[in-house]
Amino acid sequence: MTHRRLRGVLTALVTPFRDDGAIDWDAWDRLVARQLEAGVHGLVPCGTTGETPALTLDEWAGLIERAVRAAGGRVPVVPGTGTNSTQKTIERTRRARDLGADAALVVTPYYNKPNPAGLAAHYARVAEEGGLPVVLYNVPSRTGLNAAPELVLEIARDERICAVKEASGNLGQAMTLIAGRRDGFSVLSGEDDMTLAMTLLGGDGVISVLSNVDPGGFVRMVEHAFAGRVEQAREEHYRLLELIRALFAETNPVPAKAALARLGLCTDRVREPLAPAGEATRARLESGLERAGLLA
Repeated sequence: MTHRRLRGVLTALVTPFRDDGAIDWDAWDRLVARQLEAGVHGLVPCGTTGETPALTLDEWAGLIERAVRAAGGRVPVVPGTGTNSTQKTIERTRRARDLGADAALVVTPYYNKPNPAGLAAHYARVAEEGGLPVVLYNVPSRTGLNAAPELVLEIARDERICAVKEASGNLGQAMTLIAGRRDGFSVLSGEDDMTLAMTLLGGDGVISVLSNVDPGGFVRMVEHAFAGRVEQAREEHYRLLELIRALFAETNPVPAKAALARLGLCTDRVREPLAPAGEATRARLESGLERAGLLA
């Protein structure tokens, strides 16, 4: 199975809703177009940031289909297909393949918390039967399970496992992945505030929440880092750091939706069991947006 190397800024897209709770398809198309115009290197619909647990299967498929059509092959589309059922994950991955996706973002199974042998078997089956290159998504704060870097590297010996989204928040763990990976395996940050450090240490970029709000700025930061322009990359990092922290003041994507609403790009509506951002978070976002120069 051949695949496109995942590198740069891939945006974990929010799913915009109308005030009545339905998906705002016009806003979705505008948000995707804005990402492409800003030069992002990939689109990640239907991940955590996209509120996938609250979507119907038809909505999930529609978001992927429209992202694929908008991308037109210019950048990879990597939808979330992972569940805590191996068989359901395979089925979702096959569906994403049929919709035109380039790879699948597969989270470590949550709630049932597989042991190392089970986790390895899960990814082996998805890689074998799903029909798409697989991005292993390690996010212990969401799943209750940390995939140890040694285990990830073992799983990634299968070349159909094309990348890891490393969101443990542990820079030492990320360094172990970068140092021990095989050729062609991408190590992507899953934490916006760790992106610069990981990239300068040899990582391949980020699957980002922040780039929903400032795609062009984050692309500049990562491209400066790739080119060795450390001072310019650092300037972008610190311009955005207050905003990054505000975006995680409450459960993602609640603050991201509030920031996008502040910029007039979509409503701040989220689906239950989430609720809109509180006033303290909105005040932090206002300050972060101003510091980033996005309110001018």
